[in-house]
Amino acid sequence: MAKADHSIDPRILRSAREEFLKNGFEMASLKAICEKAEVTTGALYKRYRGKEELFCAAVADTVADLNAVLAEKSALDPSLLTDRQLIEAWNMDEDYVMWWFQFLYDRHDDFVLLLTGAQGTRYADFRHDWAAKMTEATCGFYLETKKRGLTSCELSTDELHVLLSAFWVTIYEPFIHGFSWEQIKAHCRIICRLFDWYSVFGFPKDM
Repeated sequence: MAKADHSIDPRILRSAREEFLKNGFEMASLKAICEKAEVTTGALYKRYRGKEELFCAAVADTVADLNAVLAEKSALDPSLLTDRQLIEAWNMDEDYVMWWFQFLYDRHDDFVLLLTGAQGTRYADFRHDWAAKMTEATCGFYLETKKRGLTSCELSTDELHVLLSAFWVTIYEPFIHGFSWEQIKAHCRIICRLFDWYSVFGFPKDM
């Protein structure tokens, strides 16, 4: 039995990524993708059932990486943390924010596609959906601080979602606006001053 030829797959995905970045999913042309990849439309359809499946394949690795980080965070049990560890989980310092920026910058084009080029695909609401997932993963940490009396701050799940959505907008926008790495580093310092969770929850900063 002949083995499937996967040698052209990287060419197709590179071409697709370029076309989707340039025109977005809805305006992207499969014909243009095939021409740039130097493959026939028949060869493309042997691999992908249509344009959305091709888009999803182009961003699949980045989506998997994001979900892996989310799964790791979701697997943490706040009830097993000491008071100090629970409070320090809210310490959003430059190292933490820069970790996110580096992680996303390493996946720059795919992340931009998810933010700006996904309209018409299953990832059309990626910005909202990601913030909602992070809220769900984070809510348990807040509830545990309340349970232990470490904070008197009263936040509903919706209020926490609004705050975390605002935080993620500050992460999204530099990618949407094409910030350089140097601009991102400067922007990171501003974010850390803006989102001071220790002040929000009334935690001691010298703990």
